[in-house]
Amino acid sequence: MLLNTPTVKNGLKAPDFDLNDPDGNSYSLKELMGKNGLLVAFICNHCPYVQAIADRLAEDARTLKAEGINVVAIMSNDYNDVPTDSPPHMKRFAAQHGFDFPYLVDEDQSVGQAYGAVCTPDFFGFSRDGALQYRGRLDDAHMGSGEGRTRELVNALRLISETGKGPEEQFPSMGCSIKWR
Repeated sequence: MLLNTPTVKNGLKAPDFDLNDPDGNSYSLKELMGKNGLLVAFICNHCPYVQAIADRLAEDARTLKAEGINVVAIMSNDYNDVPTDSPPHMKRFAAQHGFDFPYLVDEDQSVGQAYGAVCTPDFFGFSRDGALQYRGRLDDAHMGSGEGRTRELVNALRLISETGKGPEEQFPSMGCSIKWR
């Protein structure tokens, strides 16, 4: 089912979490927060929308990390229902697309619910003090190749890093529904 994310409610604090990657390494919100902010991306492996943007997400994450904005991806789908989203597949998906950021398993789906994530991909951009300032799409390329794209997420997080506030105009991300239990 195709969904759009709701509009951003600026200023909401990032819900805390402590999640593992597929290898069992633990990460918390506090340790992931960058000196200039944090991008939390809810993604999965099987969604065609995520597959279409995965390489661009990896590229944009490298840009953001170089500017002090950390990135984390979280997989909240019920992988018992969708086996291709299981941790071993997550590890392969991350390697295939060159992710250099943690890709975490939300085993009990509590983090996805706490954030109000509705689809994959669903992007949340936080200021350095953990206030939500962006909830929108990666770019304007949709399912396309990304050539000539406007890097809306990168531009938004740069603005947040500089001013503490997100852009006035934000376009919702579009994707497949999260597979809740």
